[in-house]
Amino acid sequence: MSVRIGCGLSTGIDARAAAVEASLAARGTLAGETVDLALVFASGHHLAAPEATLEGVVETLAPAELAGCGAGGVLAAGQEVEGGTAVAVWAAALGDGEASTFHVTTEEHDGGCTLAGIPDLDGASAALLLPDPLNFPAEALLGALAERAPGVPVLGGVASARTHEGSAALFLKDTVVDDGAVGVRFAGVEILPCVSQGATPIGPELTITTAREGIIEQLAGRPALVALSEAVEELDPEDRALMGSPPLIGIVIDLDRAGDAQGDFLVRTLAGADPDSGAVAVGAPVRAGQIVRLHARDADSAHSDLREALALRAVALGEERSAGAILFSCNGRGRAMFASQHHDVSLLEHELHGAPAAGFFAAGEIGPVGGESFLHGYTATVAVFAP
Repeated sequence: MSVRIGCGLSTGIDARAAAVEASLAARGTLAGETVDLALVFASGHHLAAPEATLEGVVETLAPAELAGCGAGGVLAAGQEVEGGTAVAVWAAALGDGEASTFHVTTEEHDGGCTLAGIPDLDGASAALLLPDPLNFPAEALLGALAERAPGVPVLGGVASARTHEGSAALFLKDTVVDDGAVGVRFAGVEILPCVSQGATPIGPELTITTAREGIIEQLAGRPALVALSEAVEELDPEDRALMGSPPLIGIVIDLDRAGDAQGDFLVRTLAGADPDSGAVAVGAPVRAGQIVRLHARDADSAHSDLREALALRAVALGEERSAGAILFSCNGRGRAMFASQHHDVSLLEHELHGAPAAGFFAAGEIGPVGGESFLHGYTATVAVFAP
C-alpha cells in the first residue's frame, strides 16, 4: 500500500474550528485511509489556547500519532502565512511504513545536564525533530543521534513561537508539551532529504592548514583572517556587493566531492576573528585538510539553489511523483528575501508536480549535508516522501 499525504490550511480565528477546517482539507485526499501521523503547525491566536487546536485535529483525524509546534508563520496548500493567526495540518497514511513520536528533555545535575528520552534510530529510515527555541541543546541532540545511528537523516525545524504565556508550544499526541523537543521516528518510509542553503560560492577555494574545534587558525599556510581578507579583495565588484556583514563561509563536508555542488558546503556565518593571531571562528567543527570558500546569499541564489535541489529529488523519484513533503523554511526567508509572497511553497509544488506540502517558518532548520545532520540558518529544508 502506497503513502498518501494530505494538507490543509486555515486562517480562522477560532482555534478549534480552524483546526477542524484544516484537518478536513487534509483528510480529503487520503481516500478514507486511517491517519498514521498528523503534523500541526500553529500561529497567532492558536497559541493562546493550543489545547483547543489539538482537540480539533484529534477529533477530526483520529491520528495514531501527532506532533507539531508553535510557529511565527505557517505554510500549506500553496500559501505562506508569515504572520497573524493560522494553522497548517499535514496528515499521512503511511501504507506499510510506521511512524512513532518521541519527546526528548534535559535533566540537570551537578555535573551539568543530560538528555533524556533520546529515540533509538537504529533501523529507522529518517527522523523529524522539532526543538523548543529556548534552553534546549538541539546540536547536542543531533550529535548524540549521529553517534548512535550514523547515516540516518534527521530533518526538522526549531519552533519559532511559544504560547502566549511564554512556555514552549510543542505538540505531542493530544498534549501541549512545555519543554524539550518532540519528534517522529520513521521506519519503512522512503524520505528524500533536501537542504537548500540559499547561498552561492564566490572567490577561491582555500584549504585549512591548522584548526581546532570551531576555529580556523591557518588557511593555505597563512593566518586565516589574512587569507580571507585577500580573497575578499580579489572579488569582482558584483560578488563583493553580494557579501553580507559578517561574511558567510562554506565548509566542504565531503572532501571527495569538493567543489562538486553547492550542497557539499556547510554554510556558516563568520562568528568572529582574532586580529592578533589571525584565527577566525566559524561556528562548526573544522579540521585540517578541509576546503572552505566564501559564500554570498541573495534571492536569486536562494531561488536557483532550491529549484535545483528539488529537481534532483524529482529525478530521483523517476516516473513516480512524490506523495508529499514537509517544508521547514527559515523565518528570514519569505518576503524578507524574495520579491514575491509564497515563494518556497510555490516552488516546491511546481518542482514536485503538485505534491501536497505543509510546514512552518522556523527559527533554525535541521537537515543533512554530506551525510550528517546539522542545525542551519536561512535554509529551506524539505522532507520529500516517496509514494
